[in-house]
Amino acid sequence: MPRGSAHPAQGAMESTSSTPSSVTPQWDVFPQKTLGPIDITILVLYFVFVLAVGLWSMWKTQRSTVKGYFLAGGQMVWWPVGASLFASNVGSGHFIGLAGSGAASGIAATAYEWNGMFSVLVLAWLFLPIYIAAGVTTMPEYLRKRFGGKRIQIFLAILYLFIYIFTKISVDMYAGALFIQQALHWDLYIAVAGLLAITAVYTVAGGLAAVIYTDALQTLIMLVGAISLMVFSFVEVGGLEGLQAKYFDAIPSTRKENSSCGLPREDAFHIFRDPVNSDLPWPGVLVGMTIPSLWYWCTDQVIVQRSLAAKNLSHAKGGSLMTSYLKILPLFMMVMPGMISRVLFPDLVACAEPEICQKICGNPSGCSDIAYPKLVIELLPVGLRGLMMAVMIAALMSSLTSIFNSASTIFTMDLWKHFRPRCSEWELMIVGRVFVLLLTVVSILWIPLVQAGQGGQLFIYIQSISSYLQPPVAMVFILGCFWKRANEKGAFWGLVLGLLMGVIRMVLDFIFPEPQCGERDTRPGVLRYMHYLYFSMVLAAVSTLTVLFVSLLTEPPSEEMISRLTWFTRGDPPAKKDLAVSTSPDTAKGAREAERPALQIDISIASENSTNDNKCPTGTKKDSKLVRSLLWLCGMERRQENPEDVAPAKPECPMASLEENPLVKHVLNINLILSICAGVFLWAYFA
Repeated sequence: MPRGSAHPAQGAMESTSSTPSSVTPQWDVFPQKTLGPIDITILVLYFVFVLAVGLWSMWKTQRSTVKGYFLAGGQMVWWPVGASLFASNVGSGHFIGLAGSGAASGIAATAYEWNGMFSVLVLAWLFLPIYIAAGVTTMPEYLRKRFGGKRIQIFLAILYLFIYIFTKISVDMYAGALFIQQALHWDLYIAVAGLLAITAVYTVAGGLAAVIYTDALQTLIMLVGAISLMVFSFVEVGGLEGLQAKYFDAIPSTRKENSSCGLPREDAFHIFRDPVNSDLPWPGVLVGMTIPSLWYWCTDQVIVQRSLAAKNLSHAKGGSLMTSYLKILPLFMMVMPGMISRVLFPDLVACAEPEICQKICGNPSGCSDIAYPKLVIELLPVGLRGLMMAVMIAALMSSLTSIFNSASTIFTMDLWKHFRPRCSEWELMIVGRVFVLLLTVVSILWIPLVQAGQGGQLFIYIQSISSYLQPPVAMVFILGCFWKRANEKGAFWGLVLGLLMGVIRMVLDFIFPEPQCGERDTRPGVLRYMHYLYFSMVLAAVSTLTVLFVSLLTEPPSEEMISRLTWFTRGDPPAKKDLAVSTSPDTAKGAREAERPALQIDISIASENSTNDNKCPTGTKKDSKLVRSLLWLCGMERRQENPEDVAPAKPECPMASLEENPLVKHVLNINLILSICAGVFLWAYFA
């Protein structure tokens, strides 16, 4: 939040100042509503439909192979990839957080979304060709190949898991539970437990293919529901002109006299704000915000894993373009509805007294995060409320299942396999699922800190933590991909120094929280005077200089750590070492498995797909019906069959995937220019 400026959702109550009821209807005009029978019916139908899509996608893919489970077999076309990228990014934390930031401080948070418009294109056109040529499954695996050694891979894998807990899983669970709490009046933690029960089916069973196909369905539901609410909201407030006129009168009736507490920001409708005293200074928006954005869109496992699942580079580019166009919508679907919610319910959404805020939403820091759920529950008619409830749960499920799948991938492929290199794939699948449960427990324990963080503005909490942890990783990836001289020592010490500084700043933020409106700021100078976006720029600079100096003072990387692993060497022919992979013991074993008699293969396939409980894979002990059902649900029904029979095809994948049809390539490049022009126009118009 602003360094030295007032938070609209904080303060102390000393006097009363009223606003015209015609402009800001009092909250008690709208009676408390809950979901009716029709809404519940729509919600149930939604779950049945999504479950059907999930089961269909489970039948369509090989969930019992590494490539089938983690990369959806590498057979996804552009539109499910694009929909999954959007759905994985726009979770319930976005709906709650962006609307809350809009209610509290205006449209500035939209800058994060429009920054992503460009970053997702950078992924497809610059980073993805390198990842495909390298033939990697995880991002820590890429750094191991690029720099050698194991310490960077392990260090980064652990860091990614921490980032998922701090900025993704717990935030999305809290946001989804907050919505259910407003709609059904359940206890927050009961709501969290219910959400986890829902997402467990997809996390355990589907693999990436089921996640991507259900994401495509949920993206459609999200767009229909959010646009419907947007239309109702703008009609209620009198369009964009009405919002611009009424937003500045959306003041809570109880607030401190002669202070800015509870008042809307004067620059609420500007993205570029004062470089010193504002909540989002414009130099930080242009530079400091771009660095974590590049980390998220170009090096985060959740995002890159979806792009690597595409059939080829053209389909991956098409998916990124689709996501880039969809990223235009959050300002109108989430931020402005949040601002409208403040206009309609100023005493609730913009409460300026900690004790009142505690009664309204259970968070004394402020209640701006209830802006979106309040709008849904109070404004929409019966039926549409159920649809929007489905939208919020769709957003939550799509992001949570994506994160759980990617966290499981990183833990099993980068950490567990390092400590147990001879472990079987059966063991990896079990370990990955158990780890997801552990990750979930830790995330639940982190929720109270999320609730208290950053003055009740969930989205600002996410971005501040990201600015402390992500810039060093982003710079190491950028230098590794585009500077051939970068070596392992430089990358490691750049990561360590940058992340040490970031963690210190993050800890200080929790020890010295931002003072409430009207209180004296006694925080250390590094917190009081340096905005987190400026700190992001400092972290990036320190990490970059460290990598440069250490790399230049130590030995250059070997040729095998550069070939097919940087932008300038992505087209190199596969080295002899790559070809030797196909004769490794594991691959040879896979080849021997593939040479089984056709009859035995037919038997094993029949036993895998049959619904007859008396059939089981050849050579395995008969299990109970319950055990076999659970194994089928997990995609682990074949204990003896080795799923590595797809391994020999892996070396050829990168070479085939980089080929593009010339006509398709031209169409994609034209759309690239159009998308960039649209983004530049939006930035200029709302700056």
